[in-house]
Amino acid sequence: MARTLFDRKPDDRIEVLAPDGSVLAPGLVPDLGSDWLAAMYRDMRFCRRFDERMISLQRQGRLGTYSSLAGQEGSQIGSTYALADDDVISYQYREHGALVARGMPWEYLLYWMGHEAGNAALADLDVFPLNITIGDHLPHAVGWAWAAKLAGDDRATVAHFGDGATSEGDFHEALNFAGVFDTPAVFVCNNNGWAISIPRERQTASETLAVKASAYGFEGVQVDGMDPLAMYAVTRAAREKALDPAEGEARPTLIEAVQYRYGAHTTADDPSNYRDDEEVERWRERDPIDRFEAYLRSEGVLDDGRIEEIEGGIEESITGLVDRAEEFVSDPAEMFEHAFEEPTPRLAEQREYLQGLRERYGDEALLADE
Repeated sequence: MARTLFDRKPDDRIEVLAPDGSVLAPGLVPDLGSDWLAAMYRDMRFCRRFDERMISLQRQGRLGTYSSLAGQEGSQIGSTYALADDDVISYQYREHGALVARGMPWEYLLYWMGHEAGNAALADLDVFPLNITIGDHLPHAVGWAWAAKLAGDDRATVAHFGDGATSEGDFHEALNFAGVFDTPAVFVCNNNGWAISIPRERQTASETLAVKASAYGFEGVQVDGMDPLAMYAVTRAAREKALDPAEGEARPTLIEAVQYRYGAHTTADDPSNYRDDEEVERWRERDPIDRFEAYLRSEGVLDDGRIEEIEGGIEESITGLVDRAEEFVSDPAEMFEHAFEEPTPRLAEQREYLQGLRERYGDEALLADE
């Protein structure tokens, strides 16, 4: 499977499910049980609802700037479900679904509320902290994968990034290194059509992003990223190829997941300035959740009753995450702790000033002034 699936041209897009949920490629349908499929669907629905709640919280001033994932649930859940539990994930900032698939900790919300401590809990899930700078995490992910190979650690490293990251030097350096040293890495390029306001066609003159892998000596494949079963099948095969040399030399893979983000780049963006509603609606016809639900209904995995039960559980879970995160009380002095290894005179002066205000007025009064 790991070899034959990639025996195609980089522009030969892999699809398993049609937009209406019918099966296009029976031979590629993963052999997954009903409970596993239902769990994938639940997590995709969780992602969509989580996205809606986070945007609502941001609009109410209860959350900082947030990156929406709506439209990309199939890619994130499908690819993460294809991994072993201890495979390492390194992601950009939009792949919240990777965390959902690994049992999102409540602390994750703290990051989006302005607390860096929210990143720390991800280590327990074998997930690197999210990366705001575009593409900077890719060389680190490859370095981790190479270290794992040298140590005989039988784990893959999966790095997520957007189409805009392919224009960064870090992308090219990371993939070149991976190709030279055969690191057990899988690169997932979440091509959602837009890098903020820059369309994909202005990022590169290459026919596809997947074809870029050939420059680094390994295979690239283009997948329908709004098809969770296609993403599962391809990621699973790429993982096998990265770790198991039974069919030949173990090699990395570049997966171009073609999809679309329905919403803004972040809550600080207005996409109406650079794209029209008709484009968005065309992509909504390929909605990953609707597509997967139609397939699961046809297979007898889902019915109205089970979907209602799933929705109720999602609401309860998300409410619990939000409530717990909003109960968190931070120490304002923590903002000074990791700015520099040794505090500068200016930083020490600011810390002392803050401490004086706290002693004089108390934290509650300072927060009220804000």
